[in-house]
Amino acid sequence: MTEVPFPDATVHFGVFLQGVNHSTIWSDPSSGSQIDFETFRRVATTAERGLFDAFFLGEGLRLREQDGQLLDTDIAGRPDAITQLAALAGVTDRIGLVATQNTTYNEPADLARRLASLDVLSGGRAGWNAVTTDNAWTGENFRRGGFLDHALRYERAAEFLRTAKEIWDSWSDTAIATARRSGSWAEPGAVRTVERDNEHFRVAITPTVPRSPQGHPVIFQAGVSPTGRDFAAAHAEVIFSPFGTHFDPALDFANDIRARLVAAGRPADDIRILPGTQIVLAEQESEVEEKKRWVLEQQITGATALSLAGQVWGRDLSHLDPDGPLPAEEPESSVISGTRGAQRDGHDRSEVARQWRALAESKQLTLRQVAIETTARFGFAGTPGQVADELTRWVRHGASDGFNITPYLVPTGLDEIVAWLVPELQDRGSYRTEYAGRTLREHLGLRPPLTRR
Repeated sequence: MTEVPFPDATVHFGVFLQGVNHSTIWSDPSSGSQIDFETFRRVATTAERGLFDAFFLGEGLRLREQDGQLLDTDIAGRPDAITQLAALAGVTDRIGLVATQNTTYNEPADLARRLASLDVLSGGRAGWNAVTTDNAWTGENFRRGGFLDHALRYERAAEFLRTAKEIWDSWSDTAIATARRSGSWAEPGAVRTVERDNEHFRVAITPTVPRSPQGHPVIFQAGVSPTGRDFAAAHAEVIFSPFGTHFDPALDFANDIRARLVAAGRPADDIRILPGTQIVLAEQESEVEEKKRWVLEQQITGATALSLAGQVWGRDLSHLDPDGPLPAEEPESSVISGTRGAQRDGHDRSEVARQWRALAESKQLTLRQVAIETTARFGFAGTPGQVADELTRWVRHGASDGFNITPYLVPTGLDEIVAWLVPELQDRGSYRTEYAGRTLREHLGLRPPLTRR
């Protein structure tokens, strides 16, 4: 019998609503507005009904463009993440609320205060997905522009996190009086001033927001590069990854993170590993492939496929048939622009086109089919029982601690997962049947913050 290294492990779920993207099927009649509060409320309350750990908002600081024009095949226009999550705190009770916030184009005193406010107002349910940016295109939206060299982005992020944590820890746990008969509303000296003066920040602040029941917001991170993984091992409590489709790469990544944690002086289980994934469910096994194909073809429409290929070839290809062959001509030789996001940012057009042609020839694929194969990150498809078995295998063999699910339809994309998949996981003893606590840190089974141990 194969040894199961984590026989009692249970699956953790988060739901990820992306910022700018083309994987959400916005054109479907059942799709809701990407701006109206009701869309976000329904997703968050459905996830909470399904006992998810967290509702996670992606956030882009600039809309994607192609040839100088806004990319109209993408979802765009999301409200500010912290503002949106603060509103959701008032209509939910338990689910964690995680905001993507950039360490390059924010300042620690301001962002630490806004995140602490969300944490206090939600009763200890806030999380921060700390992301970095070095591209000048995004920086054009900000006063200092693309001022940060690539090599410095994690250095600034580390100093940003250290400063934010010091701000959060500046209030003592017993700072605020708990009885009206107390002589003052806070203990003398309960709040201390934070001062930092280095090449990244000059801060002198007496923080205004007390500590939440979970100590401070849970730190999320999505590092995949060696530098990003080391950064996560030093600072993060949850890590996202793109390894949410195939077991072996996911296990390699998880084992690498655990080794880096130990090297950083932390327990090997001190981070929750939640790869991003999609889940497509069908009641009958005979329906699975048809539903999966429908999802992929709705995500990568003909217009989207031509737009993606146009980025590689460096010219407008909208006149081509997406269900025909790849362009016969050679692409322009320049580097692919970062205005479409980071997936191919900095790659040589000719090399990418060569890879596309090799794939098309070996599998006899059309342009659209190549775009699907090279762009779509899928995940799991099957009956609820099949998917439950596979997710349980992942967590009990150490490939992940759970999954950050990107629904392909919003706001209805979690309905089948909550109604069909969650009960199957519960029947296997691999999913909670109730929330054990009230804070995000408790849902994730995390230790106290690193600075408070």
